[in-house]
Amino acid sequence: MSDQVRIIEMGPRDGLQNEKAPVSVEARIAFIEALVGAGLSTVEVGAFVSPKAIPQMASSDAVLRGVSHLTDAEFHVLVPNEKGYDAACAAGAQVVSVFAAASEGFSRANINCTVAESIERFKPVLARAKADGVRVRGYISCVLGCPFDGEIKPKAVADLANTLWELGCYEISLGDTIGVGTPDKAKQMLRAVAANIPPANLAMHFHDTYGQALANLYAGMEEGVRVIDAAAGGLGGCPYAPGATGNVATEDVVYMLEGMGIRTGVDMDKLLAATNEMSGVLGKPPVSRVASALNAKRKRAVS
Repeated sequence: MSDQVRIIEMGPRDGLQNEKAPVSVEARIAFIEALVGAGLSTVEVGAFVSPKAIPQMASSDAVLRGVSHLTDAEFHVLVPNEKGYDAACAAGAQVVSVFAAASEGFSRANINCTVAESIERFKPVLARAKADGVRVRGYISCVLGCPFDGEIKPKAVADLANTLWELGCYEISLGDTIGVGTPDKAKQMLRAVAANIPPANLAMHFHDTYGQALANLYAGMEEGVRVIDAAAGGLGGCPYAPGATGNVATEDVVYMLEGMGIRTGVDMDKLLAATNEMSGVLGKPPVSRVASALNAKRKRAVS
């Protein structure tokens, strides 16, 4: 294990987009500022998608502009097509993410097209981004299981990852969208993908529905992957998978890594403060085990 891991903070996008009630632009900006202040220097801050489809991500342009003063951080935004790319660039985006699914069922449910059709949609985005000097990250959903198609073969994930890689994505984020994976399956999938793509260019985006995310991340680290997507407080979920929880909690990842002597650059106290502030906005406690434990410990200390 190397002594450093890069965490991509997903709370402001992947987390908040699954909340029932949209969060104000001001609260989203304050959340991002607090996360960056805690040492999370790479944050996905929004998605340039139809506000009718995902009202929680409306005004992502205002959010991106609102955090532009944080020059020591890198901000990512999700774009589904050229229209989204145009809007993102107009707001000053330097890194955009495109997304596809490893399963046909999820692709049709999520973006109403086949996997092949989704690739055709973002081919022009990648071509234009290359010409514009904008970096593109690629997401693959349902790499360890699909709510519609069931088990996903590692080869299907590897083939799609190769396509994204060859089209110009600098990093491929592999998502266990419904959190059904286990360590051995995670290793098999990562080995299939890493046959053609260096582990240094892969990221793990594991949800914690069945409580396996940390174990799966550890297994992936044993395979050489050193980038982890996580969401403060464990925010998020999947609208197509009943019971699916959010991305693995950033607090839980930081606690595990720091306990292993692996540097994250994250200040746990400041991260917890950011999580608690957003939890107050949402009106519910964080699902992060570490955040819950630390909050209980502090409550006892002052009582």
